[in-house]
Order: sequence, then structure tokens, then C-alpha cells
Amino acid sequence: MTKTAFITGATSGIGKFTAIHFALNGINLVLCGRRQDRLDALKVELGKEVKVHTLNFDIRNKESVQAAISSLPNEFAQIDILINNAGNAHGLDTIQDGSVDDWDAMIDINVKGLLYVSKALIPQMIERKTGHIINIGSTAGKEVYPKGNVYCASKHAVDAINQGMRIDLNGTGIRVGAVNPGLVETEFSNVRFKGDEGRAENVYKGFQPLKPEDIADIIYFVVTRPYHVNIADLVVMPTAQASSTIVKKEI
Repeated sequence: MTKTAFITGATSGIGKFTAIHFALNGINLVLCGRRQDRLDALKVELGKEVKVHTLNFDIRNKESVQAAISSLPNEFAQIDILINNAGNAHGLDTIQDGSVDDWDAMIDINVKGLLYVSKALIPQMIERKTGHIINIGSTAGKEVYPKGNVYCASKHAVDAINQGMRIDLNGTGIRVGAVNPGLVETEFSNVRFKGDEGRAENVYKGFQPLKPEDIADIIYFVVTRPYHVNIADLVVMPTAQASSTIVKKEI
């Protein structure tokens, strides 16, 4: 039976390449994001391989999340795989110099958005006694680095929610796990540094970072394990990275 995956943050980076990988392997898709033009382009591209439905909503707004999910047509209403991928980093400042707006954005998207989507989709998985939830965390959820404060806190929250979700859903038939990437070359740093491309590019200079395709391949591996196997928590870093602050660069 063909499965359907629901992917948040599907318009770029890990979410986009996970969608591509899934489509090439016959998994139908519900793709979520705020950039309709990118959603439309993905639907055209991936619609040649599988059935694709797009949802444009702000993950920070719980009413919008519920309305979007409630609007799913029947052929997409049964979600087998949930990829909680939407997330961001805003700023890299000390706690005393940090922007409250940046803090709100990170907590609202990384933590509350994940919860809103999960809350809306878990009941149908419980009813069917099957489903698979993958929460995309970060190495920032495993350690704290200078000026990472609130971003790290938000990803530590994802780590805790992942563990709590797995405990609470034990016995329901739903598998829950997390993939926690280190340095991945995506639009992440452009967003963090608010369009300062020079500063963003410097993050990935002098070594070979992970590509979003690498993480997409790992996510596909996780969701295709036999039912009795649950990969609960996986940390993935480029070979050059030993921790958030230790990266061997050839400069």
C-alpha cells in the first residue's frame, strides 16, 4: 500500500530534498510551507512521480495549522509519515544583546509549530494504531555553544518533546524518532544572518559540510526500517565536525 508523508518546511533544504527522495521512492506527499511559488514548482516536478498536495500556512498559528490539515482531501487525509522539519535560527547574539522578536520566532516555529502539527495529526495515527513521526532536531539540541542560547534552547526542547512523545505514544503502534544534523549547507545561515550572504557563506568554507540530500537519504532509511525497528535518536555530522564549536577547516 502506498504511504503518504506530511512534510513541514518543504520548500527548501532538508524538507525539499526529503520530498524529492520520497517521491522517487513512491511515497505520496503533503508538502507544507509559506512560499506558494516554491510549493507550486515542487508539485509540478514531483507530481510526475507521485500524488502531491500542498498546504500554505504559518506554522506559528495554531488555527491556521488546524484549518489547513482539516482541509486535506480524502486521498491525502490519511497521513502515515510525519516529518516535523520546519525550523529556523534568527540571529547569533549574546543573551544580553538578543532580539526578543528573534526569540519569539525561534520558539514559535521550532517548538510550538512542531507541537501544533503533531497535535493535529497524532489522533488519526492512534485511531489506526500505526504511523511514524520524525522530528528534525539539531546538534544544538545536544549541547550549547556561545551565542546559541535561545536557538539551542528551542532545539533542546525538540529533543525533550521527541523523548516525551515516544514515551507517551508507546503502545499505540506509532514509531517516534529524531534526526539531529550538524552543519548542513542550506539557506539556514542566510536566515540566521538575515541576508548577510558573506557571513552565511563563511560558515561552510574550508571543509565539506553535509548536504540536505545526505539528511534526506538518512530520513528515508529511518522510515523504511522494518516495523519492529525504531531509530529513536540519531546525530549526524560532517566528518570535519566534532562538535558545534570544533570544525577542522583547511584555510
